[in-house]
Amino acid sequence: MLDTPTKQTPTPEVEMSVMSETKTSNVDKVINAEDPKKDETPTTIKENKKSNFIIRTIWTFVMIGGFFATLASGHIWCVLLIVWCQIATFKECIAVTSASGREKNLPLTRTLNWYFLFTTIYYLDGTSLFNFFNSSFYEYRFLSIIAANHKFICYCLYVMGFVLFVCSLRKGFLKFQFASLCITHMVLLLVVFQAHLIINNVLSGLFWFLLPCGLVIVNDIFAYLCGITFGRTKLIEISPKKTLEGFLGAWFFTALASIILTRLLAPFLYLTCPVQDIHTNFFTPITCELNPVFIPQEYRLPPIVFEKFGISSITIKPIYFHALNLATFASLFAPFGGFFASGLKRTFKVKDFGHSIPGHGGITDRIDCQFLMGSFANLYYETFISEHRITVETVLSTILMNLNEKEILQLVETLTTILFKKEVIEESSYKELASVYNSLSH
Repeated sequence: MLDTPTKQTPTPEVEMSVMSETKTSNVDKVINAEDPKKDETPTTIKENKKSNFIIRTIWTFVMIGGFFATLASGHIWCVLLIVWCQIATFKECIAVTSASGREKNLPLTRTLNWYFLFTTIYYLDGTSLFNFFNSSFYEYRFLSIIAANHKFICYCLYVMGFVLFVCSLRKGFLKFQFASLCITHMVLLLVVFQAHLIINNVLSGLFWFLLPCGLVIVNDIFAYLCGITFGRTKLIEISPKKTLEGFLGAWFFTALASIILTRLLAPFLYLTCPVQDIHTNFFTPITCELNPVFIPQEYRLPPIVFEKFGISSITIKPIYFHALNLATFASLFAPFGGFFASGLKRTFKVKDFGHSIPGHGGITDRIDCQFLMGSFANLYYETFISEHRITVETVLSTILMNLNEKEILQLVETLTTILFKKEVIEESSYKELASVYNSLSH
């Protein structure tokens, strides 16, 4: 009789071994599918790095060229560039910090984010808009009413947004909704408010916009170069690649760059004059009364030190000293705006804020330090530089926004009388004007 082959039952140990191998194989497949870099050869990695370097370089020159083209096009385009940057930064920050999957059943969340953004921009920059387009606002009564009640309208808009937020609250999503509101207001404070101050820098003169931007860029470049050259000591935990040696080395080169940039920028009236016409561009003839910091002044030197060299004083523009102060802030404090952005990215486990600039990441990745630097430059200008001059434009804007037609006519009549008493207007002309005013008032 032939022996029938018996079917062997696998032992528990064999079953566990097979299951373990199968599970490991499946995990490896998933990992390899999620991480394509594992299958890349050294040649492929080298080619990718070369390609990324070329793309990054090309877009660097595109951004530089676009920036200088915007500067030459005029103040209005610089303002629009800043507005666009703050909107793009707001969008990226909200996208990084929001759990998009949880917004599907909360349609008002994204809408309220943008509502608060544009309400804040209108509140902060609306006054500047009125000042430069006051003739149009005075021509249309409806617009003049809006301009005269700007703050009240903005407050009502904000309260409306607040009420809509409270009405949109849903059980099960409360933590997410309040977190979203807090993040929105944080971005409004750190981005939109500081961008408003940068716009004020543009209106004070493009020099106060261009110099701080240049100093931050120079500091970033030399912090990297000094760090890879002789960096040894780690500077801050949140950014392991940042070194103390690179931080301090960049301070020296940024101070040097501030002198060079000031020497290059200060001679151009287009850059140093405050805005008088928002439509001005680089090719528009400009004249203005320069701020004293751009006028050479004589400084006496300590005789104990300099009398041996036969030097008693030097003549130099004060702006050079102010530029060194700005360079110090750009080196020691502005980088912490970048560290803050790095911490935010690490918190939400993302490499970049976006992919809007090929090879560079998002807009926020490129201008994270500029907001802090721009707000300081505005504070510094208003505290130590600005003369707070009252100009014809500011007086005219105040009159058009706060007085009605009858009050304006009364003001003109009073000014005419003053000019007549100072013998600027002849008696015959004064009588003719007085009769015109009387006919208009009746």
